Amino acid sequence: MEEDKQSKVGDWEARKYFMGFDWAKDHHEVLVLNREGQTVLDLQIKHTAEGWNVLHDKLVNLAGSDLSTIAATIETNCGPAVERLLVLGCTVYPLNPKAAQRYRDRKVPCGAKTDHLDALSFADALRTDGHAWRQLKPEDPKVQELRLMCRDEIQLIGQRTALINQLQHALQEYYPAVLEAFEDWTIPAAWEFVIRFPTPEVLKQAGKRSWEKFLHVQHLYRSDTYPKRLEKFARASEFCGNSAVTNAKSMLAVSVAKQLRVLQQQLKLYRDRIEKLFQEHPDHGLFGSLPGVGEKLGPRLLSECGDNRDRFEDSESLQCYAGTAPVSFQSGQIHRVKFRRACNKHLRTAVHLWADLSRKKCTWAQVYYRQKREQGKSHACALRCLGQRWLKILWKMWQTGTPYDERVHTANQVRHGSWLLTLTTAE
Repeated sequence: MEEDKQSKVGDWEARKYFMGFDWAKDHHEVLVLNREGQTVLDLQIKHTAEGWNVLHDKLVNLAGSDLSTIAATIETNCGPAVERLLVLGCTVYPLNPKAAQRYRDRKVPCGAKTDHLDALSFADALRTDGHAWRQLKPEDPKVQELRLMCRDEIQLIGQRTALINQLQHALQEYYPAVLEAFEDWTIPAAWEFVIRFPTPEVLKQAGKRSWEKFLHVQHLYRSDTYPKRLEKFARASEFCGNSAVTNAKSMLAVSVAKQLRVLQQQLKLYRDRIEKLFQEHPDHGLFGSLPGVGEKLGPRLLSECGDNRDRFEDSESLQCYAGTAPVSFQSGQIHRVKFRRACNKHLRTAVHLWADLSRKKCTWAQVYYRQKREQGKSHACALRCLGQRWLKILWKMWQTGTPYDERVHTANQVRHGSWLLTLTTAE
């Protein structure tokens, strides 16, 4: 979901009822207040079609057929509960979990917590402060699908990494020669080798011609690595585990290798679908023009930013959302700057990777990064600073619908007298 601009006063005046919605896995607590703060509806519904139908009927009896007059707040901005509230026609205002805790403490300073209390405190907070909150706006289904698929792809890649680690650990116990033969265990050829030659004994019996055929079929013939691999294969049985360890761990290694094979096939399907969705979006040329984004980071950046231009009123809003902007704490003579933790973690990771890759494609980005490192900043902090600068550029491109052009950016540096220009020309 995307948060729209601050509600206009006229729109807020149209809200007659204020719903606090405390969601759970199998049931939801619902409490509705009127403008005077009186409870007009208090019930618990099950997360079933019947439960949601009961809520719909109750709300229609209360507010009539136009349920947009009911403002609802919930402690999340995505998920099935949010989707169904929007389908009902309610005007939804998401509530940050930290703010939700503060509103609860305002109602009950002793620290008590119940689902009913949460619904009451949320509804009352919306009634008193909701005029300044951002309304949740339904987003393009294609963007939503792209974002969910990108996030799921990242999780599947994490699972692949975990399986690779498990495979390497098993091979270390009984088949160390194979670990030395393949440096990169993210390539399917390494997994296929374990399946084809699961033990040192099988590898020895297969013979040199089988080894050579496998390497040729898997396109692994390289003049610098081919002889070394054959040498390691020939010595595989000289240093390996005993028969008990080999029998047990070879079954595990083959099982994990086959899981990796299936997982890689699914990742290929994900990648094809993501690329298709990205190419179909009108902003694909804009995000694809960014230096260093490649085929993976472009879709991730687009899906996390969305396509609603009113979502971020300035570049600072986007920088805060992505977590590159620091948090300032000032009290009297005390002034501290902290790392921003409340942000979109998926977007922050994508920006971090993008900033790092952009250094290899863009001269000014490399100069900027090096300057930050010379100032004593860590690698991660320097990339965060570079990401902060890139997001300012991205926001302007996003607002104007203009792809990135290095010549235009250089002209802007000249016009503003950027210190980076001096360092860049000195390279």
